[in-house]
Amino acid sequence: MKILLVSQMYPGPDDPDLGVFIQGIEQALLERGHEVERVVTEGRGGGKRRHLELARELRKVSRSFEPDVVYAHFLVPTSLSAALVGGAPLVATAHGRDVRNVDAYPGIRSATRFVARRAASLIAVSDYLRRELEAKVPEARGKTEVVDCGVDLSLFETGPASDPEQGRHGPVFVCVGSLIERKNVVRLADAFAQLGSGRLVFVGDGPLRGKLEGRENVEITGRVPHEDVSRFIAESTVLCQPSLLEPFGQALLEGMASGRSVVATRVGGPPEFVPPEAGILVDPLDTNELADAMRRAAELPSPNPAAREAAAAHDVKTQAAKIESILERAARGPRA
Repeated sequence: MKILLVSQMYPGPDDPDLGVFIQGIEQALLERGHEVERVVTEGRGGGKRRHLELARELRKVSRSFEPDVVYAHFLVPTSLSAALVGGAPLVATAHGRDVRNVDAYPGIRSATRFVARRAASLIAVSDYLRRELEAKVPEARGKTEVVDCGVDLSLFETGPASDPEQGRHGPVFVCVGSLIERKNVVRLADAFAQLGSGRLVFVGDGPLRGKLEGRENVEITGRVPHEDVSRFIAESTVLCQPSLLEPFGQALLEGMASGRSVVATRVGGPPEFVPPEAGILVDPLDTNELADAMRRAAELPSPNPAAREAAAAHDVKTQAAKIESILERAARGPRA
């Protein structure tokens, strides 16, 4: 197939961690023999202007490339732009914030309903997100399938912790992602302070950095290229992602692929793929429960074969085959 990939998030020189899961699916589709052209926005800057530029580029490329199907990530504005261009069948993927925005801003609900009507199929990255989307957007009911973007198992191989200091100084807890309120990083640091040993490493950056700096045995790496994330996970005992809400939980999946036990929020997608043998689910608002979960997770096997086994069910190659099937069905359908 000729697939036109469209996304408002994609890794770039200034933001190498942005949308790497989309890049991974793209590569897997290429390896399956498809021709993929992309129209994407790299980086976090640019404001609303970048969405207008993406829409203009999408119209131009769509005419020259003549795709069999448009595979768009995020409902509004990206999939809206693809829906307005028309032509090839549209498959639109919801990732989380785009669904939460339906009730948050004027006009988003009607725009999302238009996308749902126009799309041949919709994809949600978790069943939790599918239920939320279908509750808010009636047109999504019956045409939304659940497929996450998966994890490249070859990038996150299991093995004993590579940090030589870990055995002497206690467990190493790692949290991957932006230092923002939704990621619940301050409560995580407060919970870690109750443990009395070990290290807590935040792999990422963001506006809450100032509330984390200067704490004993807490380190902040800043943003790192995605290819370096596996190194920090390999140095860990436990990966911690106690977000206030996690529509899926990509970093959790990467930690589990590395054979690391996890501490995860029970709000959102993680309960769908984190079995009890692989980690502990928590109420993200309960700091004491979070501290206890960190202790218990550190006592699980390291490396943890149950975590790797659970992650293997989400191999990016497996997920790409599922997405390929959805795209093929859409491409065989009528054109707008």
